[in-house]
Amino acid sequence: MKRRSLLSACILVTVAAISVAPATTPATPRSADQIYQSFCGACHGTGWNGAPISGIENDWTLRLGNGFDAMFANVKQGLNTMPPMGTCTDCSDAELKAAIELMLKF
Repeated sequence: MKRRSLLSACILVTVAAISVAPATTPATPRSADQIYQSFCGACHGTGWNGAPISGIENDWTLRLGNGFDAMFANVKQGLNTMPPMGTCTDCSDAELKAAIELMLKF
């Protein structure tokens, strides 16, 4: 019985440590295309759930109304159905900005 309790405690501590471990930024920056393909394209390639479609100027005009920095702040914190950082929790600001700029090529 003691052995089972010890094992349960070890598992619980391990799971807790994993769930609170901060995301780490990869050692080498990823390209804008890599970020887009891995994290952005599923929604921004199709317009899923109202996401602005990459490369379609009319989809982005309103969002850019307050400037790139305001839009970037929305990306960082999440907006509507887009989760914070578009699910790329280990993206650097530079990687996120590059992916956004890729989507804004009209």
